[in-house]
Parts: sequence; structure tokens; C-alpha cells
Amino acid sequence: MSDADAGRDIVDVAVGVLIDERGRFLLTSRPAGKVYAGWWEFSGGKLERGESVVAALARELHEELGIDVVDARPWQVTRMDYTHARVRLHFCKVLAWRGELQMREGQAMAWQTLPVTVAPVLPGTLPVLDWFAAEQGFTGATYVDAKGAATLNS
Repeated sequence: MSDADAGRDIVDVAVGVLIDERGRFLLTSRPAGKVYAGWWEFSGGKLERGESVVAALARELHEELGIDVVDARPWQVTRMDYTHARVRLHFCKVLAWRGELQMREGQAMAWQTLPVTVAPVLPGTLPVLDWFAAEQGFTGATYVDAKGAATLNS
């Protein structure tokens, strides 16, 4: 870790991996005006002081997607160091929700399976694709990058 990194706090982020009855997962594009606008990711947001991961996830998914989380299960945690922030991503599988999806921030949405066909994909999303590949015994490219090149999972 560099001296510059030592001064940056890690931000905890709750991330929802919505999985529908067909086994597809939801990716949304980051809205205009945000860092990485147009890049594809799983929805979620920062934990507020004293807030649990599941509570933050429920709040964020209601704010961003207009849904009420019914069944969210903590799944994986990983850390990403972006140029603008260091984040600890708490991924939860969201298996049930109430309400119709509404893109309240003007983002686009896409139900996906492996390999993911939307691009570009936010770096923090890539580990999830590898975890799905491992769970499903999937081999080969987990996503197609912005140039159309297939990228193998690790």
C-alpha cells in the first residue's frame, strides 16, 4: 500500500446481486454524472453509520430500483482500490423482492447470464462473474469487453 493509499479510508458498500427465477442476474448502468458513468454494475450503495449491510442494501435498492427486498443473503466480500475510492464490497444475493423494477436514476438495466454481453463492466463486478462461474461449473469467457474481446475468468 502506498502512502497515498494509507490516507484513504475504506468505504463499505452493500451490493445486491438480484437473481430472477430463470437464474439471470441484473446489471444496471451507472447514471450520467457519476464516476464511471455508463459502466455496468450490480446495484447498491454506501452503508450509513451504524447501518447493517442488509439494511443498507434494502435502502439502496428501494432508492435506485424502487423495490422492497424480501430475501437477501450475504454472499461474498471483496475490496477494490479505484483511483477515486477504496471500497469494501459486501455482495448479497437477492432472491426475492416486491415491486416492479424502476430505474429511478435514469440507468439502463439488463438481465444477464454468463458470459455477460453488456460493456464496459465495472472492475468491482468482475469477481462476481468469477464466483458465478465457479458455482455453475462455467468455463470460458465470463464477459465480453468494450472492444468485443472475450475475457476468461480467473
